[in-house]
Amino acid sequence: MTTERTEPAQNAGERTMLEGWLDYHRQTLAWKCEGLTDAQLRTASVPPSELSLMGLVRHMAEVERNWFRRILVGDEAGPIHYGDEDPDGEFHLTEQDTWQEAYADWQAEIAIARRNAAGFGLDDLSRGRSRFTEDPFSLRWIYTHMIEEYARHNGHADLLRERIDGVTGD
Repeated sequence: MTTERTEPAQNAGERTMLEGWLDYHRQTLAWKCEGLTDAQLRTASVPPSELSLMGLVRHMAEVERNWFRRILVGDEAGPIHYGDEDPDGEFHLTEQDTWQEAYADWQAEIAIARRNAAGFGLDDLSRGRSRFTEDPFSLRWIYTHMIEEYARHNGHADLLRERIDGVTGD
């Protein structure tokens, strides 16, 4: 699989621009994981960190689920990879965890995110709330936050990929 990354048009409208940059960053994370084995994708950065590319993808599946299901539409969707007994479970990988499963979960959450967001205007407020505030979020805020979240983690992915096989890139 070859991941195609497309930068948004420089003259796009606001919603198209936000959705375009979010998709660009989603594609960037997929690109950083491309061509690696499951073992390489499970490789942690440096002790004591457990951060790995597969862990980042599982984390972003959880983040997509949280913002576009729980918060935006008020869905009671439970966690995929973590729980009360292991709050950072998305980063705690075993030999049984596969890229195919992690990628499928992530892509499923992205598809649901797109479908849920399509029913909202940029200024429409979320139906659910975060655990940190009772205030609702606009879809614009969620898009902006998601772009920031992916951009930050794509920086981590750059370093992880370079450590695994020396591949660098933007």
